[in-house]
Amino acid sequence: MPQWVNEDMGATSLAFDCDAELMLRVRDGDGASFALLLDKYRVSVAHFLYRMVQDQAVAEELAQEVFLRVYKSRESYEPSAKFTTWLYRIATHLALNWLRDGKNERGQERLDDVAEDGPVREVADRTPTVEHQMVRQVKLEEVRKAVAALPDKQRAAVLMHKYEEMDYSQIAKVLSCSESAVKSLLFRAYETLRVRLAHMA
Repeated sequence: MPQWVNEDMGATSLAFDCDAELMLRVRDGDGASFALLLDKYRVSVAHFLYRMVQDQAVAEELAQEVFLRVYKSRESYEPSAKFTTWLYRIATHLALNWLRDGKNERGQERLDDVAEDGPVREVADRTPTVEHQMVRQVKLEEVRKAVAALPDKQRAAVLMHKYEEMDYSQIAKVLSCSESAVKSLLFRAYETLRVRLAHMA
């Protein structure tokens, strides 16, 4: 299992300061600063939500709702945590609520339709054999399905840890739990994935 290391704390701190400063400007009525935050995080939030709910249309709707809530909450915003922590707390809350409502039946059927988008883009400019592309596609799809099959909170923790590169403290704030609970969620999730994907080792 790969180790996720935060190497550039200075850059992280700078990013936090910039994002918080932009959101404070939004709080003061600066629409241009909101547009900057929207452009910066719209794609990553939509990708996170898609991996959570397994439905592209729903993910896009939820992403719009996330930023709508960010904007509606602008007057009460206080930079007590990283902007991304606050942002992903909203996104995770919406995704978990949607999953609890049992509206994700169609998502499992649509996974294959959307999954081709990412990997094909990655290898488009290279010249691997068709067989190589197919094998790689199958492996990526197996990983996606294994992650998608995790319990909701475990899946959220893995996505934030692996794809968003958040540390334990950030994930704990997003999920409103302790760091030890996050570590437990990740341990159980990675053990499950290790078993389900053992044949790929």
